Amino acid sequence: MSLDFALILTLLTLVCGLLWGLDRFVLAPRRRALAGDAAKPNETLDFFASLFPILAVILVLRSFVYEPFRIPSSSMMPTLLIGDFILVNKFAYGLRLPVTDTKILALGSPERGDVVVFRYPGRNPPLPNDPPVGTDYIKRVIGLPGDLILVADNRITLNGEPLVYHGGEVFVGTGPRAAVEMTGARRYMETLVPERPHAILTDAPFFAPRGDGEFRVPEGHYFVMGDNRDASDDSRFWGFVPAANLAGRADLIWLNCSNWACMDSFDWRRMGNVIH
Repeated sequence: MSLDFALILTLLTLVCGLLWGLDRFVLAPRRRALAGDAAKPNETLDFFASLFPILAVILVLRSFVYEPFRIPSSSMMPTLLIGDFILVNKFAYGLRLPVTDTKILALGSPERGDVVVFRYPGRNPPLPNDPPVGTDYIKRVIGLPGDLILVADNRITLNGEPLVYHGGEVFVGTGPRAAVEMTGARRYMETLVPERPHAILTDAPFFAPRGDGEFRVPEGHYFVMGDNRDASDDSRFWGFVPAANLAGRADLIWLNCSNWACMDSFDWRRMGNVIH
């Protein structure tokens, strides 16, 4: 169990809740019994008790409704950029308890094409620069349980049917350095879901391993890839994502800010964009 924000928030809520209950049902009646209407509240207890309903609402919303995330890398360009702040739907794939991630209610499962946030399952064997197991990752669901996926030269064949690609215009990146470095790549529309095509970047202007291969998705797992195919560490390299590692579905960009110190680093055009 890592000391993360969910754990800190849960502990603070429990502590403030206990203090609120102690003050309301034990100490306050005792003060009134001793001093009557002249009884004064304990200012320290009153302060922490007043935080309880606020923390409780934040905990419920963050754990069971929507949780905010910030995009830290360019692996999902051009769909998501570094500095995008997104809302992740926490009930799309079932309700889980905070901290322990124990599922308490099954509501659905990922669909092909969903952009999902999940806990990094780890690589075997691990590489020196790998992030800690459990680090939040965001990728697109390419393969569902039972699917056979062939990846060759950044093109996907799904259950024997090659995906259709349109476009191929040269990408010109603006904004964060990572986006600028992708200038010269090719932008294609990939028809993973026919009624909902999405953009990908490939043919990057720098050398990148392609991760070609054939992959059969086991039951209870998902095959995920980044939309920035030459700059994504994903299932091609470390394997499948267990269903238990899913945190939620990325639904909406609510803010983009690559540098808080500069007003011109805010991209207001991305606010409110639905993630496809």
